[in-house]
Amino acid sequence: MNDSGMMETSDVLRVELEVLRREHRDLDDAIAALQETQRADQLRLSRLKRQKLSLKDKISRLEDRLLPDIIA
Repeated sequence: MNDSGMMETSDVLRVELEVLRREHRDLDDAIAALQETQRADQLRLSRLKRQKLSLKDKISRLEDRLLPDIIA
């Protein structure tokens, strides 16, 4: 693979990473808003938290692909 192909791939990963981070923040806001209400639906809250955790895992995997650990 040439350098330009690698550059395009990392650019795509960076954009995808930013989208996932934004979704993660939005879920965080939605969870906080739901928790503030007196009648918070626990099932919905649980699902949102699971979804947020799943996004966090995806973010971690993308970050690892962009910045792999280098063992010295």
